[in-house]
Amino acid sequence: MAGGAVGADSNIAAARRRALAGKSGWAGLVQNRKVFAIAVFASLGGLLYGYNQGVFSSVLVMSSFKDRMASAVNDSGKQGWLVAILELGAWFGVLLTAYFADKLSRKYTIVLAVCVFCVGVIVQTAAKEPSSIYGGRFVTGLGVGSLSMVVPLYNAEIAPPEVRGSLVALQQLAITFGIMVSFWIDYGTNFIGGTTDGQLEAAWRLPLGLQLVPAVILGVGILFMPFSPRWLVNQGRDDEALAVLSSARGLPPDADLVRLEFLEIRAQYLFEKEVSEEKFPDYQDGSWSSDFKLGFYGYLSLIRERNLLYRVAVGSLTMFFQQWTGVNAILYYAPQIFQSLGLTGNTVSLLATGVVGIVMFLATIPAVLWVDQLGRKPVLVSGAFLMGTCHILVAILSGLFEDSWASHVAAGWAACALVWIFSIGFGYSWGPCAWILVAEIWPLSVRGKGLSIAASSNWMNNFIVGQVTPTMMKHLRFGTFIFFGVFSLLGGLFVMFFVPETKGLTLEEMDELFGDSTGLAKADLERQHDIQRRLGLVEAPEKERSSPSVEGEKQQ
Repeated sequence: MAGGAVGADSNIAAARRRALAGKSGWAGLVQNRKVFAIAVFASLGGLLYGYNQGVFSSVLVMSSFKDRMASAVNDSGKQGWLVAILELGAWFGVLLTAYFADKLSRKYTIVLAVCVFCVGVIVQTAAKEPSSIYGGRFVTGLGVGSLSMVVPLYNAEIAPPEVRGSLVALQQLAITFGIMVSFWIDYGTNFIGGTTDGQLEAAWRLPLGLQLVPAVILGVGILFMPFSPRWLVNQGRDDEALAVLSSARGLPPDADLVRLEFLEIRAQYLFEKEVSEEKFPDYQDGSWSSDFKLGFYGYLSLIRERNLLYRVAVGSLTMFFQQWTGVNAILYYAPQIFQSLGLTGNTVSLLATGVVGIVMFLATIPAVLWVDQLGRKPVLVSGAFLMGTCHILVAILSGLFEDSWASHVAAGWAACALVWIFSIGFGYSWGPCAWILVAEIWPLSVRGKGLSIAASSNWMNNFIVGQVTPTMMKHLRFGTFIFFGVFSLLGGLFVMFFVPETKGLTLEEMDELFGDSTGLAKADLERQHDIQRRLGLVEAPEKERSSPSVEGEKQQ
């Protein structure tokens, strides 16, 4: 009964905060327009990711690129590496970013990632042989992977709960916008010097080099953005955190909503700090070796503690299924796929590829506006089933007509339309919602580490998909679509039965959602309740209200 009483008391602060909170959806974004503007700018990191994803698929089929990089492009295995080595770099980038995100801040980690990204882009743009493309894409991947983790983390931590999903979804909207822009830039530059033998190398060097423009804007502009209030609390900079929350919410520092949100963040931080001091008293001196050991044990706790292991499974498997929907097979090899569906000629296939970018971008907009009202689960499940259905239907059409597309033009365009519908399904569901889910499920002390593991799952599976798709298309043919279709359906079933709904919860309320309160140590529950009483989030018993220690903690 004691645990239940503590749990009930702990929900009082959340209920008070929800009573004061604003609207969700578009009305909430308008109400929180300053946070909205900050998140839009930070999401330039997503634009870089999306542009880089999309630009290379069309570059691969450009005549001048194939001439220059013939030894890599004409071999399906080497072509897979040419594409997938960026994802391998991104995987390493994600794993390295957890330390920097916690140590340097989310903001300065974005600056570091942009610098690495720019180095890789310059190497690719100036490439004379495949080795430079391999090396440049790996380095670019380090930056892209870092941005893919730290931007949604930054947006999640600066956003109020009622619009957090929408603001994190901006990352995916920016990604799809980058994909769309890159497809059409490629379509335009493909005509530089002609589309065949006379094509100039500027046709592919220009779209690669253009990535530097938004990168430099992001790297310089983010310096003028605020720090994450949750990171500031973690660094003991409470006054700055309160000022950031006050400015972001457009309310004075003593406003009830600002104070409640600040105290919730501080209560979670104090809880985790006191637990760390109790469990690892020998590693609290702030030295590099102690911080390393605390970080190591932080990662270890993700496996050893049941509720955290549950989150690791949800985050990692969500990203696993996101990639095995086959979305990046479509994005990386769209021109070749459309050619295999009977759309002959580079220009026609590039045009069809450009439509993929448009429909995916447009489909992501509803997710930004309504994901906080609809919830994560229904969006993910419906998207998975829609994508799986499209894959299966494309496989059927390809199985029937792959050797006779010329005499079945309508079937070829039907298969093409199904690829576009698939892109819509991904755009409104697994694109934004998977990142929303994995950004919001972690406690403060291991949030960077937890998100890095989930994001690394995304990039490792992304790497594998990019590597194997050319070989699958060559040997499995229409079986490739059946393969991705089955995994899409399995992803929907996974979310339906194993993933909890996180809509409308604060980052601090996720502990209750992912851990059975009856199984948590009584001491932890009592500690959390005690901290909330000391901070004034819940009322202390009558005999404690006049206690000097309680009053001192409230003033702090």
